[in-house]
Amino acid sequence: MTTNGAEPTGATSAEYTIRPRALRLADMPDRLKPREQFEQLGADRVSDAALLALILRSGVRGMNVVDLADHMLRDYGSLTSLARTPVEELRRIKGMGNVKAQVLKAALELARRLAIEAIPEAHRIVTPEDAVMLLRERARVCEGEIFWVLLLDTKNRLQRTPVEISKGTLNASLAHPREVYREAIRGNCAAIVLVHNHPSGDPTPSPEDIRVTRQLVDAGKIVEIPVLDHIIIGRKRDQERSDFISLRETGLVRFYD
Repeated sequence: MTTNGAEPTGATSAEYTIRPRALRLADMPDRLKPREQFEQLGADRVSDAALLALILRSGVRGMNVVDLADHMLRDYGSLTSLARTPVEELRRIKGMGNVKAQVLKAALELARRLAIEAIPEAHRIVTPEDAVMLLRERARVCEGEIFWVLLLDTKNRLQRTPVEISKGTLNASLAHPREVYREAIRGNCAAIVLVHNHPSGDPTPSPEDIRVTRQLVDAGKIVEIPVLDHIIIGRKRDQERSDFISLRETGLVRFYD
């Protein structure tokens, strides 16, 4: 299974092949039981699988909840990949059902919102990393490309939460200057930063990314609201130092400010 063309998750079917296991949860040593681990070690020191098992609460025929949690994490590859999985697919996992799927999706969504909530108000955008901090957690679980605009005041402080302009592969129709600058003009903003994600995980800009950026930079010069940067968010890879690319830093586009 793949997630919107991103990295393979390892799951080949929405339904697991259940291998009989002799050990029931009740028969496991206390040190391996998720509730006992949680009590002894605390939430921040137990494994992802143990936390997932606590959310799932029970296993399925032939597989206790600890094995089920381990199996899911192996098949999906990561919590990020699991968070991207639609609830419709989760409920098709054998033994999951609608209630468990909803509870799991809700827990992962709360984690995402908590990360966003931790960002302070009046956040200043001084570096590309400052902008990425605002949207990294949202971008990680997006199944498709989303294009955001950050509206800044004269001190480069964020005026409001990032504005979502469009969903879909970035092109001139989805990122039209009219849509991009409508809120900027209405809010009397001093400058903007453009951000979009690449669900594939590779933040390398496409020719269309560069073309659209130049169009928006030129439009900003006309309305006197400069584009400070266009940042593409991917995912951290072993050989790469960062999970994003700043088009200003690459020199592929000339920015006016």
